[in-house]
Amino acid sequence: MAKKAGLGMGLDALFGDNTGESAGVQTLRVADIEPNRKQPRQTFDDAAIAELADSIRQHGLIQPIVVRSMGTNYQIVAGERRWRACRMLGMSEVPVIIKELDDAQTAQIALIENIQREDLNPVEEAMAYRALMEDHNMTQEELSKIVGKSRSSIANAVRLLNLPDEVVELLKKREITSGQAKALAAAETDEEMIELAKLAAAGKITVRGIEKAIAKAANEDDDEPGREKAPKTAEERANHSFITEMQLSLENHLERKVRISSSDGVKGTITIDFYDQDELTTLADKLTMY
Repeated sequence: MAKKAGLGMGLDALFGDNTGESAGVQTLRVADIEPNRKQPRQTFDDAAIAELADSIRQHGLIQPIVVRSMGTNYQIVAGERRWRACRMLGMSEVPVIIKELDDAQTAQIALIENIQREDLNPVEEAMAYRALMEDHNMTQEELSKIVGKSRSSIANAVRLLNLPDEVVELLKKREITSGQAKALAAAETDEEMIELAKLAAAGKITVRGIEKAIAKAANEDDDEPGREKAPKTAEERANHSFITEMQLSLENHLERKVRISSSDGVKGTITIDFYDQDELTTLADKLTMY
């Protein structure tokens, strides 16, 4: 079994002294190296890769690519941008450090490298945290020690993935900041989140502005008599969606207006409109029909 690396100490412990020759550095063919499809970073800026390639052309590849053995080939653990730049230059061989790592260690090191170099957008970072916790049974506390961030920071980052898809996409493209996204999470409805997110992306509202808008909307909702609170969790949204479907189904079957009131999407009351005795009789017949 491979010995675990000192991941909590960051990349210095992994790479060692990168300014000189290292006994662990070897040379591999670029064609024998493949990227890790599960690595945290999923988007690569072609212009930035071209700039890196130009730097490597002038100064050489100073920092080796870290890989692990995968059958007859090698998988990148850290350094995919460098590998892409070397391919762009048409290099046939690159310096590497070969490590014996399992899947969990590989995921941890890839995350550490990207976080320390600020290469990830907030969504990629949150997805990497969630993958480590779900795929490798890590707690937020364990993860915080590995990446050098507080447990609450990790928890807040992962919560961003629960935002509506449109908001997550804006965050992924860096059109809104993680601070704005965290503020949006306090909104009562998805529609409100999306509307405010679009304003933020257009530069028309700040984090403070988002907080004020949400607080104002909440106060207005509280002042409206009999108003039901909007569902917040995925389970609550699913329950309320079911209620809506049942309401439409009843209206189609009974051919009249039906209202289902439910505070939690599980229990509640049904109100059916009728305007005379004949309509009530017809309604009773439909409700008792087998």
